[in-house]
Amino acid sequence: MYDDILLPIDRSEEIDAVVDHAISIADRMDATLHVLFVADTTRDSVTTVRGEFVDALVRKGESIVETVGERVDAANVSHTRVVIQGNPAQTIVEYADKHGCDLLVVPTRGREGVSRYVLGSVAEKLVRLSPVPVLTTRLRADERLTFPYERILVATDGSAAADRAVEHAVDLADATEAALYVLSIVEDSSLGDESESSVSVAESESRAQQAVDGAIEAAATAGVEAFERIEHGDPVAEIRRHVDEDAIDLVVLGTTGRHGIEQILLGSVAQRTVRTAPVPVVTVSADSS
Repeated sequence: MYDDILLPIDRSEEIDAVVDHAISIADRMDATLHVLFVADTTRDSVTTVRGEFVDALVRKGESIVETVGERVDAANVSHTRVVIQGNPAQTIVEYADKHGCDLLVVPTRGREGVSRYVLGSVAEKLVRLSPVPVLTTRLRADERLTFPYERILVATDGSAAADRAVEHAVDLADATEAALYVLSIVEDSSLGDESESSVSVAESESRAQQAVDGAIEAAATAGVEAFERIEHGDPVAEIRRHVDEDAIDLVVLGTTGRHGIEQILLGSVAQRTVRTAPVPVVTVSADSS
């Protein structure tokens, strides 16, 4: 399913679990893991050492990819170690495109921290703009990093972005022999005024059922065990509830990038879920191949 997995990092400490997770995925998929450090050219990092101009960030990056690379090498996983200068988010996307990467594994922080790959910064831009699926992890003590996945949750509203997420989730469940939980949420707050509520509820429930039915059919075609869930309420709260109740190992969501009005989109459900979910989240762009 994955042939080339990109792991952009800016630090080697405190991310052992994330590195191990990426290694496990690469090992299972027989993929090459690209360990990448981007020396941020928007930062002033040039200094003088014994009369020579040296980019301190490049030196830092070389040390980091060496440390992480040794960990990957010890696992006998094919990998590359790369340090590039540039704007982090743009450079990561360009590298992924140039080298045909089909997954980004991005360590983030769902709280304050010193990592540059923090939501609101590089990671958030990658989730929003990357045509390549992005797996984010929060680097939190309460986060569960389990692989191979046994239970995958995909949220769908029947949009183009959600359809791509369902396709990815089915393929991933098939590759890891996981069960698939298909969730569609009727968001009560968006159902209009009281006089139209009964019609709106029926229409919304019908759309939710159609979205779930399509995903269940796709799973059955792939031979993946699947369960349906249709709920009312706040999408993020319902996703989190089912993560806990169904012992989910991974959440898959669609994003619409910079444009679109679909329900499951960055800026609302996807963004908030990436920030708060206690398990990794894979976001899939409607434009992903």
